[in-house]
Amino acid sequence: MEIFNYGFMQRAFLVGILLATVIPCIGVVIVLKRLSMIGDALSHTSLAGVAAGLILGINPVASAAAACIIAAFGIEAIRRKLPRYSEMSIAIMMSAGIGLAGVLSGFVKNSANFNSFLFGSIVAISDMEMYLVIGVSAVVLLVFLLLYKELFYMALDERSARLAGVPVKQVNFIFTILTAAVISIAARTVGALIVSSMMVIPVACAMQFGKNYKQTVIYAISFDVVFMIAGLFFAYYFGLKPGGTIVLVGVLSLLLIFTGKKVLGGKG
Repeated sequence: MEIFNYGFMQRAFLVGILLATVIPCIGVVIVLKRLSMIGDALSHTSLAGVAAGLILGINPVASAAAACIIAAFGIEAIRRKLPRYSEMSIAIMMSAGIGLAGVLSGFVKNSANFNSFLFGSIVAISDMEMYLVIGVSAVVLLVFLLLYKELFYMALDERSARLAGVPVKQVNFIFTILTAAVISIAARTVGALIVSSMMVIPVACAMQFGKNYKQTVIYAISFDVVFMIAGLFFAYYFGLKPGGTIVLVGVLSLLLIFTGKKVLGGKG
């Protein structure tokens, strides 16, 4: 177990497990609201924030968070204007984010810093970034637990939630900020092009076993933690990129689950 002899790997496992715990909490709600691609839209928009931060000489994680928050509220605003075509809001914001990131990246002097946000660098995070992840994860978990019932009602049907007395606007506002915060810190560690996969794939796996909302959340977190740990082990011992390896472990696991259920179903 020489992998744990190195400080950078200890930080990677700590940060990875924390992210694998909070990302599915956001992911379950997003999937149930039929907004699975919102992670892609916000993560691509975060790249525009990263580029702006590097150009202006401010912390790129902070500028990525600001860009994500603006994009998340933009998606929500467009979704309310076009309720019957809510998926268009995601496509519109993703297009704007990609376009802006493409333009701004041309003005970034050190392209290596910008590229590190594309696929992440979980094994190269600093102590400050680790503390940031710990702080954001703690806040997200606390708020998720406090708003557990409200988020559950809203995930199933916002109209029914409103009739049940849930303050939909306020809860949506809080959830939007949480989503933006999680995606911005995850973009730095696992990569902007990968974070949406960590939101959706564990939830897809969990839905094959969970019989209710609570079970689905627990299974999703469990799957994501396993994917994270296995991905880091494979990345370390086979010299692979951690972010991509973590996602591939998740995809292969989902395929195995689908295959196993089909085989067992056929035998039954």
